[in-house]
Amino acid sequence: MRLSKNAKVDLLKRTPLFEGCSKAELGTLATMSDELGLRPGTVLTREGRRGREFFVLIDGTVAVTQNGKQIAELGAGEWFGEVALLTDLPRTATVTATSQVRVLVITDRSFRQAVRTMPSIALKVLEKVGERIHSDAER
Repeated sequence: MRLSKNAKVDLLKRTPLFEGCSKAELGTLATMSDELGLRPGTVLTREGRRGREFFVLIDGTVAVTQNGKQIAELGAGEWFGEVALLTDLPRTATVTATSQVRVLVITDRSFRQAVRTMPSIALKVLEKVGERIHSDAER
C-alpha cells in the first residue's frame, strides 16, 4: 500500500536528519519524495559512485558494506545517503537490499527544489549532517 503524504511526513519527522524541520517543511519534502519497492539483492548505492539520492527505509533490511566488508545492517525507519543531497562526492559505502524493501527516496534535484522553496530546510539539514560527521569522527 502506498504511503499518504501524512504518512511520509511522519516517517521523515522520525528521521534524525529532518527532526528539526517544521510540519510545512516536512510536507514540502514529502511531496517531493517517491516510494519504491525493491527486491532482495538490489544495490541501492555503490561505493565510489556519485550519489544522487537519499533513502529512508519503510520496510525491510539492507546491508552496508565498505571495501567488501559488511559494516552495518539497517532496518525500517533508518536512513542513508544524506551526503548526496549536499555534495557531489562519491558514495562511501555500498548498500544492498537483504530482503524485500520499501524505501522513500528524495533525489538531490528534488531536495534542491525544496530548498529553493524553503531555504530554512538546508540550514536544519546541514546542522544534522555536521552533528553526524562530528559523532563519526569521535568514534
